[in-house]
Amino acid sequence: MNSTNETPDPAPDAASAGQLVLAATPIGNLRDASERLKEYLSSADVVAVEDTRRLRTLASGLGVTVTGRVVTNHDHNEGRRSEELVAEIAAGKTVLLMSDAGMPTVSDPGFRVVEQAVAAGQTVTCAPGPSAVLAALAVSGLPTDRFTFEGFIPRKASERKARLAELAAEPRTMVFYEAPHRLGAMLGALVEAFGDERRAVVARELTKLHEETLRGSLGELFMWADQHQVRGEIAVVVAGAPEPEAERPEDLVGEVEALVEGGLRLKQAVNDVSSQHQVGKRDLYEAVLSQRSETDD
Repeated sequence: MNSTNETPDPAPDAASAGQLVLAATPIGNLRDASERLKEYLSSADVVAVEDTRRLRTLASGLGVTVTGRVVTNHDHNEGRRSEELVAEIAAGKTVLLMSDAGMPTVSDPGFRVVEQAVAAGQTVTCAPGPSAVLAALAVSGLPTDRFTFEGFIPRKASERKARLAELAAEPRTMVFYEAPHRLGAMLGALVEAFGDERRAVVARELTKLHEETLRGSLGELFMWADQHQVRGEIAVVVAGAPEPEAERPEDLVGEVEALVEGGLRLKQAVNDVSSQHQVGKRDLYEAVLSQRSETDD
């Protein structure tokens, strides 16, 4: 008899204690749907979705029959709906929560439901799957060891400028979402905030028939967007700010000497300048003495 360390994934049991299941849906290609998503679609007591028409299309494409009660959960009714869904879970029901594409709660409805379910001590689990954030990051060719997801930046120019100013020094790779008709304005704002040489990627229609990934500088991508009528779902990945070049002690000697001429003792001047520039006191002191020696020669 062969043994294995793998544990079979049990089929959802509607008769067990209630639970909230967050399920990722395909972001384009239906074949990315997981078997767990199919199981939950056919067995959940309540299925909460953004758009019931999208649910019908998804279920039909997957060959699944939805037997549970279908309700909408979107930006306009989530406050009220979350209370209803938490009550269903408390009654022992399995509630399946989905967004139109990708993982619910990630720049999509669902957070309020999760927040209230967690506060009520209910079981919250996840059937993971497609994610536009991770897909765009993975194909970007930019560093993936550390990143930040920024979602949609503000539409108003003043708010957008302020938000990007906060991110100008962000060292991690950044992932944004943007609507196609606003992509040009967004890239222009990124150029203004980060400079036109910052590396970036525009990932369009990921996993779909017309998938396109454009890599280049922000300036190049801005010019491309300005010359094309961009369509489809858009993710923009931007390299983090480069590490600032370390200052050399010899470049700070002038500041030290200016303080000395102003009346400070050399040791105090070195201490003040080194603390402002994060340069070693000893290295800076030796650089001052070295340049004085060269001047005397």
